[in-house]
Amino acid sequence: MKFSRVITDWMVRDPLHHRSLHADLVSSRSGKTLEQYLWRSTKISILVGLLFGIFGLLAGRFIIMDIQTGKGVYNVLNLQMPEILTNPVIVECFALVVSFAFGAYLTYLVLLRFPATEKNSRSIRINLTLHNAVAYMYAMRQGGAQLMTIFSALSENAHIYGEVALEFRQVTRDVNFFGSDVLTAIHHLAETTPSEKFKQFLEDLLSVIESGGDMTGFLASRVRLYQEEARFEQKQFLLVLSMVAESYVTLFVAGPLFLIIIMVVMGMMGGAAVLQLTLVVYLVLPVGSVLFILFIDFISTNKEKAERYTREVLLNTYADVQITKKAGEEQYFEQLRKYDRVRNLVHYLVHPLESFINNVNLTLCITVPVALLYVTVVLLNTPHYADPELFIDVVDDHIIIALLIVLIPYAIFYELWARKMNGIQMLIPDFLERMAGINRVGLSVAQAIGIMVTTNLGLLSYEIRRIKRDMDWGANFTEALMRFEKRISTPAIARTVTLITKASEMSGQIGEVLAIAASDAKMSETLKKERFAEMFIYTAIVYLAFLVFLFVVGVLTTQFLPVLSHVGTSGLSSAGSLSAIGSVSVKSLDRLLYHACLVQALFSGLIAGLMGESSLAAGIKHACILLIITLVTFNFILGV
Repeated sequence: MKFSRVITDWMVRDPLHHRSLHADLVSSRSGKTLEQYLWRSTKISILVGLLFGIFGLLAGRFIIMDIQTGKGVYNVLNLQMPEILTNPVIVECFALVVSFAFGAYLTYLVLLRFPATEKNSRSIRINLTLHNAVAYMYAMRQGGAQLMTIFSALSENAHIYGEVALEFRQVTRDVNFFGSDVLTAIHHLAETTPSEKFKQFLEDLLSVIESGGDMTGFLASRVRLYQEEARFEQKQFLLVLSMVAESYVTLFVAGPLFLIIIMVVMGMMGGAAVLQLTLVVYLVLPVGSVLFILFIDFISTNKEKAERYTREVLLNTYADVQITKKAGEEQYFEQLRKYDRVRNLVHYLVHPLESFINNVNLTLCITVPVALLYVTVVLLNTPHYADPELFIDVVDDHIIIALLIVLIPYAIFYELWARKMNGIQMLIPDFLERMAGINRVGLSVAQAIGIMVTTNLGLLSYEIRRIKRDMDWGANFTEALMRFEKRISTPAIARTVTLITKASEMSGQIGEVLAIAASDAKMSETLKKERFAEMFIYTAIVYLAFLVFLFVVGVLTTQFLPVLSHVGTSGLSSAGSLSAIGSVSVKSLDRLLYHACLVQALFSGLIAGLMGESSLAAGIKHACILLIITLVTFNFILGV
């Protein structure tokens, strides 16, 4: 706590030094004060500095060994080495101090830049979803809602409208808890928001409010303007994503391949390179790929989750009515419970795969126990080989098969679910346009649903009939749409349903709002198609890079290692390091190369799905394909 006080005193003495950092913390909505963030950054920097110091200490010992053995850079200038450099304690302490200082300072600089990175990421996410939020504001204003009512309703739907709704929470907080008026709260939000585009919108909104202009007309014009600009914003994001994809191919496909070739050659001359290759395969590749996945997820814009929070209200309207229990009716209630159980069982028997499609995670309840049982049976029936390499060679293929038992059903049912959702979402704009046309002629939205039942909208026709059936059984239009949203459960559907239900609560004539919702849904589908088209080429590049990786490793395994393993060493006794040729186990190198391909297949597939379809789950199918290719190549084509 004394050290924290030192940081506070330092900030007081130099308040302008961290002014930009303080602004970044506020704009990123980190929820931390400048003092808290600096104190946490200092602690993390010290811990990382200690790790660097340990590595520096080890490096100092290697330097001492090189000096004592005469290795290292040849002293062509015949310079006399100072005696201080020959003292092991001094060299190790110097390496420890320098490494600690370098690691701590570098980490501290990175942490100081992190809020700015988060601020830029939030700015991109705000820009891409601003047209959805403004469309929601327009729908409420069209129905006559006041400004604070709009802000409150929007901030309550942060699970649907994302970062923009979180920004408007600042307005409701300032008004409800800090006693500010609406104009002051909006002005404060304009000063702290990370998005210049959103800031311009707020400033224009303030001008309209202060001048008494047409708020509805202003919001309608901004909806159309931002829908047009959303395409440009996505192009900027795709440009960044393409650079990330190229960096991945360079750093985690071509780079490791180059290292593996070098280490295989070095490994044939001694065991040290085998240890280094082991670290690359089992540590560098997995950890680096996981960090890369986290980075893509960090800069990604599609983080919405379709959630709706419902509130239960206890009605005491008939609390005073006396309830009399009638004897002899227990058997009827028991018959109803039996009927429900039989009906559910019959439904599962008639549609056995429906539950897995609606909830893909249910597949894990079956596949994970099956995979564990398979691995257990394999281990129990595998002989106890004296050579560990032989045991690993027998077991590793079965572990991959067990992994595929888990992943393949998940990938299949996720793909079925995704195709169903995409098919419905593609028809939403047409559905809304037809609803808008019917509503404009004077019919209510509930009557429009009754007319839409007879239209052919593919997969959506079944859901429209279910909405109509819910309304026939007593549900109102809002409840029926909410049930539809719960069944589909996608962000695009959630935004559309929220927009329509809020507009219908305000007014019965919402033809213009439905037209805006149709345009908004059409724009979202267009952006999704453009992203898929842009990133498809990088998905193909990931596949091609992996196939090149697999081909080179296959050549090393079948052409290079067998030749070197049969090289005689009797005539190389005086050849220095070459005398170790043939002493390294070829099976160890074969196993490391095989596992490198398996690790690369798994993570390359996941990253391909994350970049191409904005979903790690979508990458499981790519991972399964690449794992099967690797399994077949090494066991049936190469025969290793």
